[in-house]
Amino acid sequence: MSPQIVHALREGLWLVLLLAAPPLGAALVAGLASAALQAATQVEERTLSVVPRLLAALVALALCGPWIADRLVRFTSAVLEAVPGAGRA
Repeated sequence: MSPQIVHALREGLWLVLLLAAPPLGAALVAGLASAALQAATQVEERTLSVVPRLLAALVALALCGPWIADRLVRFTSAVLEAVPGAGRA
């Protein structure tokens, strides 16, 4: 495999982790907060923990959407520009 392809794959995996962090982090914080609230009130309803996590992830996506789109466009254009030279190793 050419070094350019390996580099593109490595960068792609790093980008996936980076772009997934905001909604996952927001869902984690919301889940911990709702779990603490449920533990304090002794309410054991599973649907009460799903809705805040879903809303937190959607808000994080709405806030970070332009940044995520910009990063994806830059990565895609860099990969497409490197395609003609990828066969030459």
